[in-house]
Amino acid sequence: MRTVTAYATPSAKAPFEKTTIQRRDLGPRDVLIKIHFAGICHSDIHTGRNEWGEANFPFVPGHEIAGTVEEVGSEVDRYAVDDRVGVGCMVDSCRECKNCLAGQEQYCLQGMTGTYGSIGADGRPTDGGYSSHIVVDQNFVVGIPEGVDLDKAAPLLCAGITVFSPLKHWGAGPGSKVAVVGMGGLGHMAVKIAHALGAEVTVLSQSLSKQEDGAKFGADHYFATSDESTFEQLAGSFDLIINTVSASLPMAKFLSLLSLDGTLVSVGAPSEPLEVPAFALIGGRKSWAGSMIGGIAETQEMLDFCAEHHIGAEIELISGDDIGGQIDAAWDRVVDSDVRYRFVIDTGSFA
Repeated sequence: MRTVTAYATPSAKAPFEKTTIQRRDLGPRDVLIKIHFAGICHSDIHTGRNEWGEANFPFVPGHEIAGTVEEVGSEVDRYAVDDRVGVGCMVDSCRECKNCLAGQEQYCLQGMTGTYGSIGADGRPTDGGYSSHIVVDQNFVVGIPEGVDLDKAAPLLCAGITVFSPLKHWGAGPGSKVAVVGMGGLGHMAVKIAHALGAEVTVLSQSLSKQEDGAKFGADHYFATSDESTFEQLAGSFDLIINTVSASLPMAKFLSLLSLDGTLVSVGAPSEPLEVPAFALIGGRKSWAGSMIGGIAETQEMLDFCAEHHIGAEIELISGDDIGGQIDAAWDRVVDSDVRYRFVIDTGSFA
């Protein structure tokens, strides 16, 4: 075992504290990664505040990890020391079920092993990326191309792949009309990626406060959902709607915006149930679907795509003194939708 520096919260809603955690010794196919940057995802907050069920404490979140290889096991053949690498939301799966064999490890029938909040192969709870180092099997490590800065790449490991996967799966591209609900950490990445795929992109946000940013990221249109006329004006307009928000929405209204055979995909995960009237789906043969991150191969495809199109996250960097306090403040600001557009922790400053 090796001791590394981390920031953990000792209980739900307790302030973050600097601490040390244990990482397993390097196995033959393991990679030791020096973490340079870790993004703050709303999932970190939902988990750390027990909004998705009981978490294990002390809790070290973080599944948007970008860094460099510091050491490799004797059988590692994909990575070498100093390679730029990333780790997303999972660090293992059964690797034997039909979903894993199809490259969809996130849907492992035995349950994937999360980067934090799961039990690893060594029987210990997994700790996330708010730490200086992590040890991961090479099969769950991805390479970060030189075309993306490491700090801007970190949020791609969750926010990026979470929107890339459904955009690709449901055929966003030239000739398609895509709406993105919400312009936060997920939403701004959805706009950038959908635009790069060639789709006509519309942002549906509560207000027009981020309209200028939307245009800069590639949005063709921008509407405020607080204006009731938006739903009348846009009825039947979209082939695909990506819902990125983690709060309840009037689903019937948003489903009314789909064209014939259109699909609304939920990637945000509110803690409360969403209600969908049957007639909102029946009229127009519409679909309501969900999507969760992507497999390892697809995550690598996303990173290569982002590098090719010069896509990175828009970030606010947390660094310097009082990192724990800055993380606490950042979590509150994320909940208040007060960030443009992703907080990233400079974990290199932990020392």
